[in-house]
Amino acid sequence: MEKKSLILDGMKNFYKLKLIIIILVINISYNGFAENMKDTPYHHLPNGTFRNPEGSPLRDPNFKWDMSKWNEEKKKIKINIPSDHVIDKKKVIENLKKYKNDDYVAWIGHATFLIKLGDTTIITDPVFSKNMGPLIFGPKRYVDPAIDLKEIPKVNLFLLTHNHYDHLDYRTIKKFPYKEANVLAPLKLGRYFTKNKFKKVKEMDWYEQTTVNDLKITFVPAVHWSKRTLTDTDKTLWGSFLIEYKDKKIFFACDTGYGNIYKELGKKYGPIDLTFINIGAYNFYPMAPKKDKSIFHANPEEALNIGQDLKSKKVLGMHWGTVVLSLEDPFEPPVRFKNATNMYGYHKDDAIIFKIGEVQKLENLL
Repeated sequence: MEKKSLILDGMKNFYKLKLIIIILVINISYNGFAENMKDTPYHHLPNGTFRNPEGSPLRDPNFKWDMSKWNEEKKKIKINIPSDHVIDKKKVIENLKKYKNDDYVAWIGHATFLIKLGDTTIITDPVFSKNMGPLIFGPKRYVDPAIDLKEIPKVNLFLLTHNHYDHLDYRTIKKFPYKEANVLAPLKLGRYFTKNKFKKVKEMDWYEQTTVNDLKITFVPAVHWSKRTLTDTDKTLWGSFLIEYKDKKIFFACDTGYGNIYKELGKKYGPIDLTFINIGAYNFYPMAPKKDKSIFHANPEEALNIGQDLKSKKVLGMHWGTVVLSLEDPFEPPVRFKNATNMYGYHKDDAIIFKIGEVQKLENLL
């Protein structure tokens, strides 16, 4: 019995020791994890996904997506394209040649611009496909790109803000004629380019800086999200680009809703000379509880508020007039954008609206 008791006591001590070791390992692991999380930026989550800047608005739980309701409401939209909304392609090509030695801005459509600054020609979020979705799916554009992909001038900097289909167009990337261009993309989106033979691809985190030729480029936060499939929500980053060129600052915004982050960016980087900002795709009522209100897409008034927070001298409205992504009148955004200028300290001429295909010298815009 005494021997049996000693064995039992030994087993108890062994299990006590084992339990102590397990607790110590868990404690050390947790403390190490907590210490690592202290050094991890707020927008990086432990599961490898990303989130908006601290203090950003949260999705309203009363927003109920309903495909049948969406299709029903979308049928009510009348697309009446103004006669002067699109510039003839022949004129666009002529103007691109005319200004080839100047700094200029050209609107190809939606969020796709050509921006020439010195020796660098930038293209932003290029989408040249007829529909904005996988294969033949997704909303079809009602206005074609101002020029064809094969007609664009030589591009040496490709900027991508996020992975939504109306910004990351895989077919355009695959067929892009200038694979030697530098590519700047958010974290975890470089693979779309490297698998398509782009050689100079840089993934960027928020507040990371890089240089391309004589441009200094900083990747900064936006209030948005990412998703391309049913299983990849927020697994890739999104964001905006601040481009510094000579003594000028140009801000190219990702799709974004309004958030406190813009006051912070204005303090850190302002004043900005010219901000490209989304002014369309904001109305999802009656699925959304409020008309003309989206936390991920600024309405025209919020776009001006963002410009004001950034201390931006001029604001150029984009992300409208190309494809139906929401339920407002497709040609309402520029009217509201112009009409709200005084509320945010701007003159009407400070709120710039382009025609699709329009090419303007940068000095005339500033």
